[in-house]
Amino acid sequence: MDEDMDSPRGTKRKADEAALPTPQLPRRIKPLDEDVVNKIAAGEIIVAPVNALKELTENSVDAGSTSIEIMVKEGGLKLLQITDNGHGINRDDLPILCERFTTSKLKAFEELTSIGTYGFRGEALASISHIAHLTVTTKTKDSNCAWRASYANGKLVPAKPGQSAEPRPTAGRGGTQITVEDLFYNVPTRRRAFSSPSDEYARVLDMVGRYAVHCSGVAFSVKKHGESTMAISIPTAAGTIDRIRHIHGSAVANELINIQVDDTRLGLKAKGWTSNANYHVKRTVLLLFINHRAVESLAIKKAIEQVYSPFLPKGGHPFTYLSLEIDPARVDVNVHPTKREVHFLHEDEIIERLCDEMRVQLGNVDTSRTFMTQTLLPGVKGGGPSTPVAAATGENGTSSTSRKKPYENNLVRTDAKMRKITSMLSTSRRKGTGVDYDKNQELMNDTPMGEADSYEQDPEKEHIVCRLASIKELRAEVRDDMHQDLTEMFAGHTFIGIVDEQKRIAAIQGGVKLFLVDYGLICNEFFYQLGLTDFGNFGTIRLNPPLNLRELLSIAADAEQELSSPDEETFDWSAAISKVESQLITRREMLQEYFSLHISPEGELLGIPLLIKGYIPPLAKLPRWLLRLGPYVNWTEEKACFETFLRELAAFYVPECISPEDVTVSSSDGGVRNEADAGTRERGDIAGTSSNNNPNKSMNGDGIDVDEEMMELVEGRPQNNDAFGTHGTDSRHNDDQQSQKQKEVQENSHEMAQRRHQIRDSLEHVLFPAFRARLLATKPLLGGVLEVANLKGLYRVFERC
Repeated sequence: MDEDMDSPRGTKRKADEAALPTPQLPRRIKPLDEDVVNKIAAGEIIVAPVNALKELTENSVDAGSTSIEIMVKEGGLKLLQITDNGHGINRDDLPILCERFTTSKLKAFEELTSIGTYGFRGEALASISHIAHLTVTTKTKDSNCAWRASYANGKLVPAKPGQSAEPRPTAGRGGTQITVEDLFYNVPTRRRAFSSPSDEYARVLDMVGRYAVHCSGVAFSVKKHGESTMAISIPTAAGTIDRIRHIHGSAVANELINIQVDDTRLGLKAKGWTSNANYHVKRTVLLLFINHRAVESLAIKKAIEQVYSPFLPKGGHPFTYLSLEIDPARVDVNVHPTKREVHFLHEDEIIERLCDEMRVQLGNVDTSRTFMTQTLLPGVKGGGPSTPVAAATGENGTSSTSRKKPYENNLVRTDAKMRKITSMLSTSRRKGTGVDYDKNQELMNDTPMGEADSYEQDPEKEHIVCRLASIKELRAEVRDDMHQDLTEMFAGHTFIGIVDEQKRIAAIQGGVKLFLVDYGLICNEFFYQLGLTDFGNFGTIRLNPPLNLRELLSIAADAEQELSSPDEETFDWSAAISKVESQLITRREMLQEYFSLHISPEGELLGIPLLIKGYIPPLAKLPRWLLRLGPYVNWTEEKACFETFLRELAAFYVPECISPEDVTVSSSDGGVRNEADAGTRERGDIAGTSSNNNPNKSMNGDGIDVDEEMMELVEGRPQNNDAFGTHGTDSRHNDDQQSQKQKEVQENSHEMAQRRHQIRDSLEHVLFPAFRARLLATKPLLGGVLEVANLKGLYRVFERC
């Protein structure tokens, strides 16, 4: 049998004979065509017809116009025409009018820090000319006639084929008229993306309404093409309330209260109108202008809604018009292609200042409220809330207006928006704290020194913008290490109370969960972040009289020496004190400029940093903090120096541990012997000594257990006089000693109770509210947060019972 034999396997063939695909070479990088670049840029700036009209309206206001007329066809997609009576455009400037980055408002990049006009980039008309047919008719005051020019792709083009592209004279009035036709005619995908002309027209009216309310002294009119009636018509002489009444109605205009804020430290001047408690709508209406530029700010909007939540019914929202004038050097306007957003310094402080003013004004007008009531018709019997009404029921007899009741396991029992009765009390001076934050007087009655010093806060100094790359890197490291869920929990938490002052544990509520947090760990991270945020702008706690730096370092060294092991007895503490003192005095100018740590050339401590108003750090930790600035701060590298110094400063500011058994006893040399420290050396090590056997008890200079001695004195039991070497020879002398020591114990117990009250008050009213506003919870803080209860979990447990 014959078999067909195929070609032998493994025959060598060339690549072209085998028809193998040739490998593709990598694509070469080429510059985009200029037309493509311009269309991409135009798509970023002109997103919709309302963006084009916004740019043109701002140009008209910049030109000093007192009357602006707008005509719209098919939501602006077919026609946008804006006419003003401003100073016009010079005929010689028309050839470059629509070229990119041509402007009369900016010459150097540095002028952005003080820009006062709406436009500055020179991209609006250029972008429009690349995606629409643009015609400009303008007349200046000195010109004998008006000039008309047509543009396409940023260049002059003839109005009709065969005509010259140069501007041509025409009749016209003073000012400028810009006509935009067939918007997005050459970008069909963008043109088809718009839902309907009516939606675009509504956006146009909203934008024009915002500027009509804000731009006093400027008349605005808007109408559709082919219609004789005006959708918006605002006269030049109309006031702000009249403008709000015309745009938003009389219901809101009759219920407005004035807002005025002037804060030189923040560089802020704010004015506006906001609705009172008698008016509310389904959605918040916020007309926000920053340096006369219409912008959006979600943070300001949410803060205003939280302010109104106690005053309005559930589901009600306010109307607010705000005009903020912030120092242009503190505002960055070049952060968004359409200038819809701006960034400015001290955003949290400015928002808090505005909200405080709103609360005050709402509280002043809340003495009378207007409630809508409905009377019963004649012949209808009154019933309770559960009486069924035939007109409000459906076919099955159930109410059509009934709402679905939420499950109880999702109800938050309390949240940060709820006010406590203590919030109605004055916070400038709280009873029992011994601190008046509004006046420059003594801030603390208990001092770590034997003599009574007074502490004053410096007048607020001018804010300094930090441009150090090392500080920016440290801030970026904190942001990169942020834990999102933990940050949100702290931002909306409710403070419940202190659980254990000795272990520094507090209870807070986040949503439907209960947490125990180590507020010592949280404070440490918070004060470090505060140091980075306000770097170079700390306040100052003035020490009056000044303290001797060497004496403070000696106190800390003595305490460390007493607690050191026998192997460390050969350490030269005197040389260490001299070296640390020399370091601090040598770098005193840097310490004063960056950290507000004031040291005189003679070695006197004049002032220490103030990180947050309303809270004074534990001054008993001052000597040890100064001593640690020598070995624990890297003075050789800039970034490491700032980081280590701020870490030590944060540790100094952390509230100290206070045990219920803590007692402070004054020694015969005028110093302060150690309070119990609950196993830590954080607060008492620098002020005295502690017992090696029992860390929860202190020893006086004669070796007598303070706790046992205090109990004997308080209860009136006889003491063992052998410890004092008297052997009972002089009973009157013993009685005097006993009376004197009992008096000291009582005074020190009173001071400890006062300090405990200060710490509790500061945690509840100063620190935890600051956590809610400014803390970025980093991942290491997870070790200091423990969830102890979950409402949903508890419901599951009880459902099984």
